[in-house]
Amino acid sequence: MIMQPVRPEASIQRLLDALEPLAKPMSVMPRKRLNWEYKGEPQFYIVKSGELSILRVSDGLLIATAYEQTLFGLAESIQPLRCHILRVETPSTLLRLNASDAKAVFTAQGLWQDATVLLSYYTSYLFYRDALLVQQRTYLIIRDHLLELIKLPLDTRLRTSILEYMQERTLLSRSSILNVIAELKNNNHIEIKRGGYLLSITTLPDRC
Repeated sequence: MIMQPVRPEASIQRLLDALEPLAKPMSVMPRKRLNWEYKGEPQFYIVKSGELSILRVSDGLLIATAYEQTLFGLAESIQPLRCHILRVETPSTLLRLNASDAKAVFTAQGLWQDATVLLSYYTSYLFYRDALLVQQRTYLIIRDHLLELIKLPLDTRLRTSILEYMQERTLLSRSSILNVIAELKNNNHIEIKRGGYLLSITTLPDRC
């Protein structure tokens, strides 16, 4: 099993505590996409609650979804490649502020080390996503995504079917995913609710 990088909770909290007093609340609807700039200024986005996903611009592949409070925009404000976009998934509490103001706070309060730790976490997560997908057999990709999915709270899993979760995050076909899921279910490796929602995992074999 490929291990996920560990979120740097302490660094994230220090950054949010410092930036929130300067940030402005946003009113956004689910499925709305956020621009990296506002009125010509690069933006930082603070996620207080809800779900926010990162998608690859070229093909819409879902790279990651944030389910906990976090900060986006640091990398884009330094290297504005614009190869990823943000999409709001559920009713969420978001705040934004100009990247230049945020960086001034980092300097004034000595927070650049925490900012670097957060950037390192995001870089590690991209390597983790590549490890899930690149040159892996179909079954292993599905197995690792099932192990990722089961870690989410039940109410989150009941909002997104296994098929939808897999298709958004991989380049696998619908039939490839459904065939593997059906075999795992028939062999009692996983329990699925009607509609294709993951309830539990008993055990997942190394191969299928």
